[in-house]
Amino acid sequence: MDEISLGVPQPLLDRLPDDDAAAAADMQEAVAGWERRLNEAIADADDEREAAGIVLDAIDRFEDRHETYDDLVPELRAWGQSPIYAIAWRTLYADVIAQLYEHEDLAEHLERERNQRLVEDGIRLQDL
Repeated sequence: MDEISLGVPQPLLDRLPDDDAAAAADMQEAVAGWERRLNEAIADADDEREAAGIVLDAIDRFEDRHETYDDLVPELRAWGQSPIYAIAWRTLYADVIAQLYEHEDLAEHLERERNQRLVEDGIRLQDL
């Protein structure tokens, strides 16, 4: 399986406040870390199915974090706070998920792994 390449979209960085360069640096550092850890895990995987499972687990965590930030936006607005950073991180997680699915070599394996997990979960629920 090919190495994964991830990045922070420039339009997202452009929407951050100009007086806070730390947020952009934090996002770039986070994405570089995710990319490094995912590529290491893929390289250590025994086969493509295991690699897809590892990436799918990461996608599940990114989806959870996306939901967390999505829930935080209205709460911040209700308290009179700016939700710009919550919106930026929410958008970043959604974009990273999209980037992972855009990798041709990986996308097919991700869909197959997700479908297999759905079937396994359905069988387990039916057996209860």
